[in-house]
Amino acid sequence: MVLIIKLLLLSSLWPGAVLNGFYPQKQKDHHHHHHHEKEEIHPVPMRDSRKNTSKMKRIDSTKVRQVKSEQLLRIDDHDFAMRPGFGGSAIPVGIDVQIESIDSISEVDMDFTMTLYLRHYWKDERLSFQSTNNRSMTFDGRLIKKIWVPDVFFVHSKRSFIHDTTMENIMLRVYPDGNVLFSLRITVSAMCFMDFSRFPLDTQNCSLELESYAYNEDDLMLYWKKGNESLKTDEHISLSQFFIEEFSASSGLALYSSTGWYNRLFINFILRRHIFFFLLQSYFPAMLMVMLSWVSFWIDRRAVPARVSLGITTVLTMSTIITGVSASMPQVSYIKAVDVYLWISFLFVFLSVIEYAAVNYLTTVEERKQLKRRGKSSTTLNLEAVQAMAFDGCYHDSDADLNYSVHSEESTSRGRASSVATLDAARVKRKRSIKGNVGRIILENNHAIDTYSRLIFPIVYILFNFFYWGMYL
Repeated sequence: MVLIIKLLLLSSLWPGAVLNGFYPQKQKDHHHHHHHEKEEIHPVPMRDSRKNTSKMKRIDSTKVRQVKSEQLLRIDDHDFAMRPGFGGSAIPVGIDVQIESIDSISEVDMDFTMTLYLRHYWKDERLSFQSTNNRSMTFDGRLIKKIWVPDVFFVHSKRSFIHDTTMENIMLRVYPDGNVLFSLRITVSAMCFMDFSRFPLDTQNCSLELESYAYNEDDLMLYWKKGNESLKTDEHISLSQFFIEEFSASSGLALYSSTGWYNRLFINFILRRHIFFFLLQSYFPAMLMVMLSWVSFWIDRRAVPARVSLGITTVLTMSTIITGVSASMPQVSYIKAVDVYLWISFLFVFLSVIEYAAVNYLTTVEERKQLKRRGKSSTTLNLEAVQAMAFDGCYHDSDADLNYSVHSEESTSRGRASSVATLDAARVKRKRSIKGNVGRIILENNHAIDTYSRLIFPIVYILFNFFYWGMYL
């Protein structure tokens, strides 16, 4: 019995002795191996390695910064599909705008394009968080889709977009007490109802209108954050054709029959057109064409090609000017100020052509009466007039001129019969006589209509200009 007990004790102690004999040797070898590596590699002590590991953990903790921010704002704990204070009074949303530039004004499309910074201010207590230093948190556009933001849109807008270079130009700033600032950079093209009755001496009033799309005045109260100071503009805003006289902010209400009343904010600006460009392109050329048409009143009434070509040229030029102005304007159904000036100028040019038609007709009638009175053959006198024109380039119907032509032709015929030298001498004598009496011949051959036209046309046109510029300026 005793022997059996000793055997059992021996069997229980033997495995432990064997293991104790094996591990000390392994530990010695392991210690010797590390001692060898220590001489060659010089590893960092254990405490330093633990410090580095803790530093790495601190750096890695920034990778979940966004998750911690969302947890801090408790986004998953609320339903942000509903507005703040749902079921209660309307939430106030303040707006302020900084206009960066007015990119273009189009008269043909009757719209304007503007780039601006649009900022919203409201309070959402669901986004409040604890902060020891009372500092706000700023986010980009990725958090916008997870919270409630006002649904402001531009009334009468045609096109609009948020700038996205290099990222979407959106900023969200949340304060510890739940106040929120939401800012974005937008370019919008909107309608401007223009009145061109005084174009190009006009002044246009345009406005950009902001309004909530879904929430009427019972749910959302839209207002200017700082009153008139809520609208700011860049000092360097300029346009090629307009001078910006004034920017102003106003507010009002808009009624929709199906959904009720909505708060609406207005960005108003007044544009006054620069006139100098249109003076150079339209008004001055029209003035010159009218003055050029008056030159025909001083040309001999028998110089048909000169006066007709001058009249047709001025008429066609005025037509080109009117067409060019109309092509750059919208097809409105009322008369513009530039139309009044150009069409009256066109009327003056056209009347100068009609004036010469009347002068030519009355001259022809007068000649026929003179021929019948003299009792001479019209064929003979027409031949004499043609021969006279061969010398001075125009017809003459006065008695002195015709008589001179007859005597000249008679002397020329005798000269041809006698010798060529006599003919040349007669021609030289006639030319010298005409050169010395050009002024007298023009005055004697001048028709009464031409005489009155030289005074009436300029005086009436000058009076028209005084009346026109006094009324539109």
